[in-house]
Amino acid sequence: MGVISELRALLRLEGFRRLFAVRLVSQAGDGMFQVGLASLLFFSPESQGTASAIAGAFAVMLAPFTIVGPFAGVFLDRWQRRQVLVWGNAVRVVLTLGMAVLMLSGGVSAWIYAVGLAVLSVNRFLLAGLSAGLPRVVDGPLLLTANSLTPTLGAGAAFVGGGIGFLLGLTFEPGRVKDSSALVCAALVFAVASLLALRLGRTQLGPDRPAEAAIASEIVKVARGLVDGARYLVARRTPGQALLAMATHRFLYGVVFIASILISRNLLDPGNQDAGMATFAIVVGLTGVGGAGAMVLTPTLSRYTGPQAWIAIMLLLAAASQLLLVTTPSRAVVYTGAALLGLAAQGTKIAVDTIVQRDTEDGYRGRAFAFYDVLYNAAFVGAAALAAFTLPDTGWSRGVFVALAVAYVLAALVLWTRGARTPAETGRAVVADAATTSGATPA
Repeated sequence: MGVISELRALLRLEGFRRLFAVRLVSQAGDGMFQVGLASLLFFSPESQGTASAIAGAFAVMLAPFTIVGPFAGVFLDRWQRRQVLVWGNAVRVVLTLGMAVLMLSGGVSAWIYAVGLAVLSVNRFLLAGLSAGLPRVVDGPLLLTANSLTPTLGAGAAFVGGGIGFLLGLTFEPGRVKDSSALVCAALVFAVASLLALRLGRTQLGPDRPAEAAIASEIVKVARGLVDGARYLVARRTPGQALLAMATHRFLYGVVFIASILISRNLLDPGNQDAGMATFAIVVGLTGVGGAGAMVLTPTLSRYTGPQAWIAIMLLLAAASQLLLVTTPSRAVVYTGAALLGLAAQGTKIAVDTIVQRDTEDGYRGRAFAFYDVLYNAAFVGAAALAAFTLPDTGWSRGVFVALAVAYVLAALVLWTRGARTPAETGRAVVADAATTSGATPA
C-alpha cells in the first residue's frame, strides 16, 4: 500500500501527471513499433529467415542503445526537453509512416533497416529526455519513488502496446499490408504522445541555462569519462569483475535469444508467420516470468551467499538451461529453458547492480553506470555477430549449446575461485563529473 499511496501523491502533481502521460503513451507506441518491426524483420514472409539475416536485423535494433545512449545528455543539456518530446515524437510519426509506405511499395529493403535504425535512435533519445525532465516536475522524497516507478510502469506500457500491436496484426492476412498496418498504428500513438507533450510548459523541463560549450568538445568529454570510468572499475576490482561477468553472460545470452527467434520461426512453426510470432512471444513471456522469480529469490538468498557467489550460481543455472536445450528442440524444452535463463539473467543483473552501486565511490558512480550501459548493450550486439557465424538457420545446434554451457561454467568457476570479495583501494582522487554522465542503471 505504501507504493500505491506514493503513486497517488505523485499523480496529484500536475506536472508529473502530464509528463507521465507522455511517457506511458510514448512507450506504448514503442512497444507497438517494436512488435511491428520484429514481425517485419524476423517473421515476415518478406524477410530472410537465415541466421545471418536475423542476427543483422537484431544488431540494427540494438545499435542505438549502444551508440546513442551515452551521448544523449550532450544534446539534452542544450535543447528544451519539452521540445525534444514534442518534435521527437513528431519525427517518429513521419519516419514510421515512411517505413509503412516503403514496406507496401517495395517490401523489406536496406531502406527499411535505415529508417528503423533512425526511429529506434530517436526512441533512445526520448527515453533519456523523459528521465532528465523528471526532477523538474517532482522533488523531495517523492523523486526516488518516481525514479523507481516510472521506468517500470513505462516498460509495462510498452508491453501492453506490443500486445495490442500483436493482436491487431492477427486481423490481417500475412503479407505487406499486415506488416505496414502495425507501423501505421504505432505512428498514430506517437502522434498522440507528441500532442500530450504540448500540455507541458515550453521551458518547464529545462534546462534553465543551456550548455554553451562546443558539441564536439562535450562528446569528447563524455568519451573520456567512459574510459576513465572503465579504468576505475578495473582498479577497484569487485565492480570491474562483476561487469565482466555481466558482459560475458549478456554475450552468451544474446546468442540464445537469436537462436530462440530462429527456432520459433524456422523449426517449431515453419512457414506460419503468426504461429512463429506467437511461439516467440511465449518464449519472451516465460523469460520474463523467470526474471520475476529472480526479483523474489535474489534479495532473499543472495544475503546468505554474497553477491559474487550468487552470480556464480546464476551462471551455473544458465549453463543448465543450455544443457537442457541440447536434448531436443521440443516446445516444452525451449519454454523451460527460457524460464531458467530468464531467472539466471535477472538474478545476475540484480547482483551486479548491487556490487557496482555498493563498491563504486560516489564521484565515479555516474561514469561507472554510463560504461555499464554501453557494455550491457554492446555485448548483445557482439552476440549477434557470433550467432550469424555459428547458428544454423533452424537455430538449434547441439554443438553451439554445449559450447555455451561450457562457457557459462568456466565463467562461474573463474568468478567463484578467483573473484575478489572486497574492493581494492584505488589511491585516486574522486572527482564528480555529473555533467558528462548519467547515473541510471541499464534496464
